[in-house]
Amino acid sequence: MARACLNGAPAAVSPKTMSFDASIDDVVDDPDAALLARYADGDEAAARLLTMQLSPRVFGHAFRVLGDGAEAEDVTQEALMRLWKIAPQWRTGEAKVSTWLYRVVANLCTDRLRKRRGGVPLDDIAEPADPAESAEAKLQRGSREDALQIALDALPERQRQAVVLRHIEGLANPEISEILDIGVEAVESLTARGKRALTALLSGQRDALGYSDDKT
Repeated sequence: MARACLNGAPAAVSPKTMSFDASIDDVVDDPDAALLARYADGDEAAARLLTMQLSPRVFGHAFRVLGDGAEAEDVTQEALMRLWKIAPQWRTGEAKVSTWLYRVVANLCTDRLRKRRGGVPLDDIAEPADPAESAEAKLQRGSREDALQIALDALPERQRQAVVLRHIEGLANPEISEILDIGVEAVESLTARGKRALTALLSGQRDALGYSDDKT
């Protein structure tokens, strides 16, 4: 996945178009911005490192929202291409790189969902085998992931975005409000309703998925 996104990185940007003025505090607060500044100065290695750091998170979010591996990879490529394009104009301290990128991904996912004319089957994503994981545990984990994805697919688009960002990506509500361009109270409402809906959708499958009543 990361390799595909790397192929989309454009040639180095001319330093004369640089508008960064990163302070030590900025670098500490948002190390991604420091890498983006280095890329805009012509450092291709910085782009590769930033891609490796951001691609898995971006792809994971897109996949959870879209439920389709190929589409999620396309969205990841497009989002990173937009990041490289705006690199020379980026102003460190005005926004976090990851927040900006998540917002682009959220918008791209919304566009794709609105263009769909029906359900999209859930594609399998090959994952490296865990040698410490038994065949039974692997099957159970796959069943749980599939059940969660199917339940996420059943949520309204905005609830799905909010739930994935909050409960899967682990972002704070203020950052989610920036990404989705809504108020913090709206984020809280979306995540609460989405979590309740997921609980209802999955409640009848606890035994089949290997959850006992004493587990969360």
